[in-house]
Amino acid sequence: MTSIAVIGPGAVGGTVAAWLAQNPAHDMTVCVRTPFKALAVETPEGPITTSPRVATSPEGLSAVDWVLVATKTYDTDSTMAWLSALVGPDTRVAILRNGVEHTVPFAGKVAAQNLVPAVVDIPAERSAPGRVLQRRNGWIKVPAGAAGESFASLFAHTPIQIEVVEDFTTEAWKKLALNCAGAVNALVLKTAVVAHDEGAAEVMRALVRECVAVGRVEGADLSDDLPDQVIAGYRGQDSASMNSLHADRAAGRPMELDARNGVIVRKGAAHGIETPANAMIVALLNAAAS
Repeated sequence: MTSIAVIGPGAVGGTVAAWLAQNPAHDMTVCVRTPFKALAVETPEGPITTSPRVATSPEGLSAVDWVLVATKTYDTDSTMAWLSALVGPDTRVAILRNGVEHTVPFAGKVAAQNLVPAVVDIPAERSAPGRVLQRRNGWIKVPAGAAGESFASLFAHTPIQIEVVEDFTTEAWKKLALNCAGAVNALVLKTAVVAHDEGAAEVMRALVRECVAVGRVEGADLSDDLPDQVIAGYRGQDSASMNSLHADRAAGRPMELDARNGVIVRKGAAHGIETPANAMIVALLNAAAS
């Protein structure tokens, strides 16, 4: 039996937890603020349900084999309280978060060899605690190595594609390029359909071009046509698909703006690279949320 705890079973975390729990060899715990009786996900393969152990406090929990962190990047402090209870000397911790700074908050708190940063592309939306719509099976990419291979084996029974990659830096920045463009959706409060507007699409391309410039200096191998690839990806999505930044702003929740766009501005400044498009959209979204 492999013991797994998922911290933050929202859209992505809930989807992953539900799929992992379909394997009877997995002992699943979900760590939540708001409890629910069952986890139900409408997937492209049909509905799946599970009744995992639901914990609303770290009290009474003990170390597990795997912890999957699927909280928002601004929820790191609350995440640490869960990790204190769940992480033992041999516990591996996968970080399923946006951005390119997956392991930074956990350095020194979890052994480096046990940390597994993960780039996730699983379009999903949570409608209520324990209720998720998964729009596409999607994929997760993790770095090559023993921990990455072990993580991949957890998903062998699922339709989620797990890829162990040699160049994780490039994969993380490619995903950031997709995510940073999504700030336009959050700004105008429109779904993926906004990318069909050429004016909006050009703003999205500008955000991605800055991401490419900064990412290359950070060591990522990013192609010149990545901005057009991102737009093509948005235009190929379900017109109702809503990214998490858009969903959070629409619901009046905090946004992962720093992890998706602010990081480009911060790292750009550190390298002397100007990022006016990302700086502007960060300023506008911050003003809109204030």
